[in-house]
Amino acid sequence: REAGRAQRRQAGRGPARSNGLCPQKPMTGLIVAIDGPSGVGKTSTSKELARRLGVPHIDTGAMYRAIALKAIRESVSFDDGEALTALASGAAIAFQPAPERPRTLLDGEDVTDAIREPEVSMAASRISAVPPLRRILVELQQQLGRQSGGVLEGRDIGTKVFPDTPCKFFLTARPEVRALRRHRELHARGIELTVEEVLAEMLARDRQDSTRADSPLTYDSSYTLVDTSDLKIREVVEVLVDRIRA
Repeated sequence: REAGRAQRRQAGRGPARSNGLCPQKPMTGLIVAIDGPSGVGKTSTSKELARRLGVPHIDTGAMYRAIALKAIRESVSFDDGEALTALASGAAIAFQPAPERPRTLLDGEDVTDAIREPEVSMAASRISAVPPLRRILVELQQQLGRQSGGVLEGRDIGTKVFPDTPCKFFLTARPEVRALRRHRELHARGIELTVEEVLAEMLARDRQDSTRADSPLTYDSSYTLVDTSDLKIREVVEVLVDRIRA
């Protein structure tokens, strides 16, 4: 009886609008924005959240990484905005669902592992500051999201890509925690860097992403801020699910 009364009280209030919660709506077509720097658990959280909600996972950062990888392979200067934009215009980027780990395809090639190299990470941060290139990829991200909804992760999803979605989350964590997580990830792939080197690389990328003129890494009062420092991925997902379903 208490549960029934609670449900009726909630129904009488109508959808939440100004308290940072997502309005009641079917999960199909839902857009969830997850922003934040590297090492906060965006990708793992986004994948599991998308699975729980039954919507696609769209890794926007992988798109920038893919273009960065293409630029490295074709020796295109990171300072040549026109050439980088042309590169992005001609690239075919797709995501392929997989039970264990979704794959990122660049011009038909599986580059899931290649785009996670430290060199590519820094290059992605540099090319993401090119406005015309960003516009091309943002349009692609919007197209994918509008097709069937999705959980989109990146650095400007809630500010630039889908600013009107009420489901915005900014994940953060203490720098040392982020560095340890990233170090474990790289070590598992056979990339041997010290924790200190990883931390320095992450902080350098943070500076690049936060100070670029076009679509910097940031958040505002429309976001729900979640510190993942002392939470497991499943715990972070539970926090997000509770907010969304509310």
